[in-house]
Amino acid sequence: MRGLAFSLIALPLVGAQTWCGKNYMASSPIVPPGGNFPEPTKSSTPLLALRCSQAIRPYLPEDASSTDGSVAILIDTPLVFSHISNAAPITLSHPTSPGSLIVTVAANGKEIASGSVPLNATKHALPFSLSALTPRTAAYDLTCSATFVSQTFKAAGSLTYLPAKPASIGSVTKMDLRTGALLARPANGKGGAYAPVFPIGFYTQFDSYLAQDLTIPATLKSQGFTVVHPVPDFNNLTALDLVLDKMQDAGLYLMYDMRFTYMNATSVTAQVNHIKSRPNLLLWYTGDEPDGTSDPLDATVKASNLITSLDGGDGAGGAGYHPVSLVLNCEDFNFNSYTSGTDIVMQDVYMVGNNVTFSAVWGTVCTKDYGDCGCDNCIGSFTDISTRMDEFRERLFINGWERTKAVWTVPQGFGNDTYWKRYPTGKEFVVESVVGINHGGLGVVSWDDPTSADIKASASGLALALPKMNPFILNPSATFKQVTTGGVDFGLWTVGSNTLVLGSNIEYVSATIRLQDIGFSATIPKITQVFNSGSQVDPVTFHLSFESVGSGGFIVTK
Repeated sequence: MRGLAFSLIALPLVGAQTWCGKNYMASSPIVPPGGNFPEPTKSSTPLLALRCSQAIRPYLPEDASSTDGSVAILIDTPLVFSHISNAAPITLSHPTSPGSLIVTVAANGKEIASGSVPLNATKHALPFSLSALTPRTAAYDLTCSATFVSQTFKAAGSLTYLPAKPASIGSVTKMDLRTGALLARPANGKGGAYAPVFPIGFYTQFDSYLAQDLTIPATLKSQGFTVVHPVPDFNNLTALDLVLDKMQDAGLYLMYDMRFTYMNATSVTAQVNHIKSRPNLLLWYTGDEPDGTSDPLDATVKASNLITSLDGGDGAGGAGYHPVSLVLNCEDFNFNSYTSGTDIVMQDVYMVGNNVTFSAVWGTVCTKDYGDCGCDNCIGSFTDISTRMDEFRERLFINGWERTKAVWTVPQGFGNDTYWKRYPTGKEFVVESVVGINHGGLGVVSWDDPTSADIKASASGLALALPKMNPFILNPSATFKQVTTGGVDFGLWTVGSNTLVLGSNIEYVSATIRLQDIGFSATIPKITQVFNSGSQVDPVTFHLSFESVGSGGFIVTK
């Protein structure tokens, strides 16, 4: 995070004189930073990019009796025209009706599943039985072999099937690779079924805030928030444990941060061993903008492997009992290296109240090759968020990571600081959050709390509305599309005959949108508003009206 943290790291930054690999001092020359994401070359003929992964990660012995279809191997068979990861030429006799593959799945060479999978399928499930495997720390090597007429294709992955958590582990967080969402038991530690969790909350100052008032966790819970991300240092472990106990009592999940020490193996070991017994631990957090500070390119992988080895996993790429996360600040600087070391990659585009083309701090212009304006390669509109989210998700797809990694968003919840001359309004904050969700974000964790009363109230409004929207956003059976029209950014999740329509006006003028403009028929039996941040539905025409930077959530019944 660059806001409040900037003052803490200003001197090292000045010494390094780069951010996102770019020189930013007025006395420094313009030197292209490099580190760009390698764009795949195009193909004039179709390619098959076969992918396979387990549906839920990790599996546990308790999953062996599951009958909900979640014990399965997901097969993706996209037909593409660029040389993305594992793309291989395929000859199609009927391109408009390409047919199906015969797929066989093996774990460490032992066949566990097989079936017919259509070409261009997404997350096609091939069920298997966990009784064919033995729970163990080491991940299984997953091999998927496919035949199409006389052509053969292969894909590799891994399958983690861990033993039941030992007494030293307080909780397990699974990733539903059908959606990218997290699955966890209730944070209060009193038991209960695994359920999808939409993490919404703030990076929260510890010494100056959380440690000063132990009633804060209960207040945050009443405001609808689900996760707290305390900001280190945690020099007083007694105070830390008291705060974490109060978070657990309130039913708040913990996102545990090791930003300042994640490259120190001794410190990471001590911290993981101290925290991993907590029933409300949701996930770990390592690098805080490691791309900005040009941390060693293998740092996040080393940290993730160490954490996983201490948290029940093999430390060699398989999953542990909790996922690992980090945030990237740069638009395009060594994305692959840093993201290799995480299950969840977050982006933190901060453009509100910010001149993103001329640095008020350093007195220089900001370009693709030079300068630091606090928002890398931004244009100064809410589309900076959608663009960054889309770019990150597209890179995951290109790398074959779209099933195994998820993207979260970090809305700007601060201002009056260095580059950022004002706070976002509450409505602007909601737009930042909703645009992130509409473009694939499965968590909203803002920098930082304490924040303004307006932001806190608006964030709470969104958090309190999410339980009505999560059955759509986090549903493996939902079909999704994103539409931007008339200056309003929409996400549409359809489950059965109902569609969640989540929209944010990204312009500073009011807008009215017809449901036909986003793909509905002219006749709609019913529409119910479930979230309001400056929006309404006309009871006669069912047109959706949005104030300047207004947002709303609606359930449309066909």
